[in-house]
Amino acid sequence: MAQRTRRRYELREPKLDQMLENLVEEAKNLYAGSDSAEYVRQIMVSALGLMRDGASRGDLKLIHSALKELRHSFRVFAPYRHLRKVAIFGSARTAPDHPDWKQAYDFAERMAAEGWMTITGAGDGIMGAAQGGAGREASFGVNIRLPFEQSANKVIAGDHKLISFRYFFTRKITFVKEAHAIALFPGGFGTHDEGFEALTLIQTGKSEILPIVFVDAPGGTYWKAWNEYVACHLSARGLINEQDLALYKITDDVDEAVREIQNFYSNYHSSRYVGDLLVLRVRQAPNADQLDELNTRFGDILSKGKIEIAKALPSEAGEVEHYPRVTLHFNRRNVGRLRTLIDRINSFVVEPAAPPLDASPHEIVEEPFSLAAETAQEG
Repeated sequence: MAQRTRRRYELREPKLDQMLENLVEEAKNLYAGSDSAEYVRQIMVSALGLMRDGASRGDLKLIHSALKELRHSFRVFAPYRHLRKVAIFGSARTAPDHPDWKQAYDFAERMAAEGWMTITGAGDGIMGAAQGGAGREASFGVNIRLPFEQSANKVIAGDHKLISFRYFFTRKITFVKEAHAIALFPGGFGTHDEGFEALTLIQTGKSEILPIVFVDAPGGTYWKAWNEYVACHLSARGLINEQDLALYKITDDVDEAVREIQNFYSNYHSSRYVGDLLVLRVRQAPNADQLDELNTRFGDILSKGKIEIAKALPSEAGEVEHYPRVTLHFNRRNVGRLRTLIDRINSFVVEPAAPPLDASPHEIVEEPFSLAAETAQEG
């Protein structure tokens, strides 16, 4: 079969396509945005394509509102991109005299002391406790407009880092994109939704691996009971892999929860795909013996080749280039085992975790977008 010809993503209306080219070129000169110009052009192609498709007024309003919300959130978070952030979820109904409330307060306070910022849904209960512990300066509020119980808590109300969303899906994108760790305290449907979504995105490779901790009150059984359900009804029945249980940690100890997150970044920094090669950025590369151990223990998760050490690849230009890389052809199925591999790489470094001052924004999809890989498709 002949290979399908790649075509540029455009309207196929010569006059309009040329007008878009001219507009983008003018914008490049005005905004100095040459690196992003092609993506902006394609967004405009999609927008005009909606008009050609006869999209309804309601559909257009949804897309417009979502784009505005995301643009605003990107702008708010941009000055803090170099700092790591933990997203904290839990019930808006938890009272300040409840042990869960104090756990959330203490956890966020500890994370702030370690240089982390906190993101919550900006409500009361666990969210208010977390932002009280972190303090206003180290807090983001990602609020959702609801007809009840979701006004911003007093810690974050009126702050420039408070964002109010109309749609849950744009709010969730913001959480996933900006958080480098997730902590969940007891809560209702929303808390479970956020926890399962984070696990699903990581399990399916749609989000970078990050530490997830479920925190009970001292001696509490809320998440322990949840974990028993997951182990007995999801893992035991083969609905998830047993190794997927390694993607999260259950604890009732704030110190252990903080340590789990800090240890995850003690050596590992971030990851991305370059083609089909998974690239793990680390502060210290494994030595020869340690590399042999990794290949022996984790050869089962490779689709081909071996785990190797490399320098920054050409397509990673500008992305923490001073860090060495651990590269592998990951089979994209055994994500729990990949998490165990990262834990083992972290264990090779015995010095304390580095300050979180060199964070990278996440890729929400598993591979960077490639203009060269665009399929033949009209706007």
